[in-house]
Amino acid sequence: MTPPPPDADLSLPRNVLRPCLLLLIVEGATHGYELLEQVRALGLTSADAAGVYRCLRAMDEEGLLTSQWEPSSTGPARRIYTLTPRGRAQLGTMTSRLSDTVDALTYFLDRCDGAIRKAATR
Repeated sequence: MTPPPPDADLSLPRNVLRPCLLLLIVEGATHGYELLEQVRALGLTSADAAGVYRCLRAMDEEGLLTSQWEPSSTGPARRIYTLTPRGRAQLGTMTSRLSDTVDALTYFLDRCDGAIRKAATR
C-alpha cells in the first residue's frame, strides 16, 4: 500500500493519533521527533509536538509502551519508545475498529455515489 502523496490535502482526525503512534512504534522503536514527522506523513497533518509527546507519555503510563533514554552522537539523549505486549493488543483492537469504520464509510460512499448517479439521470 502506498502512502498519500506529500502534497495531498489529507488530514486524518486527531483521534487516530494513538493507533498511528502504535503502528509506527511497532514498526521499530524510535524517538518522539521522528514519530511526529512519520505521523504527519501518514496523513495526520494537524499533529503537533506537544500532542504527540502528551499521547506518548499517557500510553507509557498505561503500559502500552516503554521508553528509555538513549545517548545521541549528534545532540542530547533521546527517549526511545518500544511497544509492550499490551500495546500490541491495543493496536490490534484499534485496527479492528478502524477497519469497521472503513467498511461503514465505504458503504456510505457507495450509497452516495449511487444516489448521485440516480439523481443525475432524472
